[in-house]
Amino acid sequence: MEKPRALTQVAKAVALGISVLLVVIPFWSVIATSLADQQTINDSGGGMVMWPRGVSLAAYETVLSGGVVTRAVLISVGVTVVGTLLSLAATAGLAYWLSRPGALAAKPMLMLVLGAVLFSPGLIPSYLVVKEFHLLDSLWSLILPVLVNAFNVIVMRAFFQELPKELFESAAIDGVGAATTLFRIVLPLSKAVLAVIGLFYAVAYWNAFFNALLYIQSSEKWPMALVLRTYVVNQTTIGGDQGATEALPPQLPLQMAILVIAIVPILLVYPFLQRHFAKGVMIGAVKG
Repeated sequence: MEKPRALTQVAKAVALGISVLLVVIPFWSVIATSLADQQTINDSGGGMVMWPRGVSLAAYETVLSGGVVTRAVLISVGVTVVGTLLSLAATAGLAYWLSRPGALAAKPMLMLVLGAVLFSPGLIPSYLVVKEFHLLDSLWSLILPVLVNAFNVIVMRAFFQELPKELFESAAIDGVGAATTLFRIVLPLSKAVLAVIGLFYAVAYWNAFFNALLYIQSSEKWPMALVLRTYVVNQTTIGGDQGATEALPPQLPLQMAILVIAIVPILLVYPFLQRHFAKGVMIGAVKG
């Protein structure tokens, strides 16, 4: 391949710089506003600021003082960790089963998985299923209905099928069972796809609020995403035991502080998975 011309390299650098600024500037404005004092907010006309002249941690002290937001963060962390681990276990097990030639009922199950990609269950049937299993107002209603994502199963199955067949043949000759093969051979070689799928599940669990809105009635069980929606979108605070709310005056730094707290955990997780993520996103892109 020929070396790109200088003009092409400059154009790429400019385009990349603009893209980075479009991402960084809004995020920086959110952080700056969360740290701004009331005088800075008043001087800006009550809107977002780019550089706080007076730094104040009052908003973070308010939301992290052991109240609603702190409890919601702990709930979201628990749901995300437990849900991601269970989803990875279920997805890996199902994908491994579907990837093995001659597995019992693998083809009918694969057709069901493909059907789940094309057709999603309706809102009312999903609610009735959750109700029949007595999961309403339970944190398990945020995990079990979305435990397995069909698209993730297909991606992981494709990765398992690309592993060298000689590994499985050697394991079969040595008399190794399917479970041992999965845990001792397949999963150690699948760190890339596990990191990618795990990140997908973690982001989905952390950001999900609609299921909580449907299934959770008690406000003390609300996850962070639903609390964020209540504070930022509705500009209300949570009170009472059944999700009752009372009006708040606009408090922009408080809202931005909650937004930062909701975003930062995922941003902190990504650097640890970046090495595997860069490899995992190419799964299935190149054959041979």
